Amino acid sequence: ISRKYIMNKEGSSYKKTSNIIKSEKELFKLNHKLTNMRHSYQLEVVNDIINRKPKFITIEDLNIGGMMKNKHLSKAIQQQALYEFTRILGYKCTWNGIELRQVDRWYPSSKLCHECGSVKRDLKLSDRTYICDVCGNVINRDFQASLNLRDATEYKIVSL
Repeated sequence: ISRKYIMNKEGSSYKKTSNIIKSEKELFKLNHKLTNMRHSYQLEVVNDIINRKPKFITIEDLNIGGMMKNKHLSKAIQQQALYEFTRILGYKCTWNGIELRQVDRWYPSSKLCHECGSVKRDLKLSDRTYICDVCGNVINRDFQASLNLRDATEYKIVSL
């Protein structure tokens, strides 16, 4: 669309042709459809979580602003609408009497060994398998983080 604007430039102003208007409408409809699909998926995921009737749900407080500064990831993170997901999860938990816990962003959920409690400081993001140097525990890093978040003792209860 921006190329069409440049082609139809008259002096210092841009002329909007009927083809440009049609293209803008198509783009708007496509963006609207994608937004509705993302929102629908978020509602499905939250409903699946809530329908399992847990006693509590623990989420991690992430530095979204810091992640948005990464030029390679910012668009993908923005499209995920993580704040909206947290908001929906929060009001559904309040509605169903489920405790929503939020762990601090500095909690070492993926660096902490679930078996012995030792912290592995030199863990990189590319290491997908957690291998404990103390007890020899070998486990998937994401599963390890989920176990640690489940058993976290320092958290804030989120209420709406």
